[in-house]
Amino acid sequence: MHLQDGQYQFTGGESVREIAAKYGTPLYVYEADIMYRQYRRLCDAFSIPNARIYYACKANTNLQILRLLNSWGAGLDCVSIQEVHLGIKAGFTPENILFTPNCVSLEEYEMAFDIGTLINIDNISILEQFGQAHPGAKVCIRINPHIMAGGNSKISTGHIDSKFGISIHQLPHVLRVVESTGIHIAGLHMHTGSDILDVEVFLNACDILFGVAASFPDLEYIDFGSGFKVPYKEDDVSTDVEEFGQEISKRFEKFCRSYGRDLTLMFEPGKFLVSESGTFLVRTNVIKTTVSTVFAGVDSGLNHMIRPMFYNAWHSIENVSNPEGRTRIYTIVGYICETDTFAVDRKLTEVHEGDILAFHNAGAYCYSMASNYNSRFRPPEVLIWKGKDYLIRRRETLEDLLALQQHASLPLPSTEDAPEQE
Repeated sequence: MHLQDGQYQFTGGESVREIAAKYGTPLYVYEADIMYRQYRRLCDAFSIPNARIYYACKANTNLQILRLLNSWGAGLDCVSIQEVHLGIKAGFTPENILFTPNCVSLEEYEMAFDIGTLINIDNISILEQFGQAHPGAKVCIRINPHIMAGGNSKISTGHIDSKFGISIHQLPHVLRVVESTGIHIAGLHMHTGSDILDVEVFLNACDILFGVAASFPDLEYIDFGSGFKVPYKEDDVSTDVEEFGQEISKRFEKFCRSYGRDLTLMFEPGKFLVSESGTFLVRTNVIKTTVSTVFAGVDSGLNHMIRPMFYNAWHSIENVSNPEGRTRIYTIVGYICETDTFAVDRKLTEVHEGDILAFHNAGAYCYSMASNYNSRFRPPEVLIWKGKDYLIRRRETLEDLLALQQHASLPLPSTEDAPEQE
């Protein structure tokens, strides 16, 4: 989104205000050109011939976005059997889907295995059970490298107290399970966290995984997860994927030479591919001034975008309706009936009731984490593709809220049946 001739436009020239007027607010808008730019940027960063990008679809599971990524050649990383089914529906073949859940039952692994996906196991108990049920089956195991990385404690997944992965110190136990069950370890996986700033930390984790790989002679691939940081504000630090790609390619080639054959190098970005493509549009309901604060209350809340409240996440915000107005300071809040704050003391061009505000970096972990809290409807999603806007999810209605509720009349007691009060 950029300012041109006094109006905010999307990259293809579409007017932001016209899109908001056409579909109403609140509204998620995604730009396919930006997704493709990010996908190609990541693919081109690695000089490994057998490099594969698997989209971590928990970031955004809209079927049309999945279809686009499938058409560009991406694989799919899924954390639930439901995401696997969505991937199949979007056109991904099972062999291009990696099933990487956490703390799920053996039955869910069995369902994914029956479909034919790649299986990634992150605890010894399930590895042993699955190996006993399917001796000789090919699986991947998720290793916890005991490295603290990530932009927030809630998205750091590779440290010593994390629930994710099998500790590197449990490798002897893993090897005993492999020997006793006959299960075939075809892949190794790690994911240290999201919003990783220091490439060197990531590379150190990679070296740990290379060390673990020496214990498994029949590997076919190594998956280094993701966690690449995108910029959230002007001059923000982001992961230099070109530098990282160049360095990891050299290290991976060296590892493959020592291993004795070429393996597939895999990554599973989510936020990196779709975050910057998304814009969240809201309408200002009320300007409320207190003794010390000017609130801009909008027609959305943590039910539609929980990241600021959940992760203290920063989303840049612009007043689309008044791009050249004087600058004032606002705290942007939502309409949910509890503390519901998007941003504190932000500099915006003067906001009036009815103005459209645009939140950047809204393509990942925004709609996918949305809810119907306060019985609010979830917003629609629009995809801009080759200069045209397409509604890819309609706005919810009251009928949607009621669709799963049972409507049979309960045999409620009448007033005559009420117990007498003493």
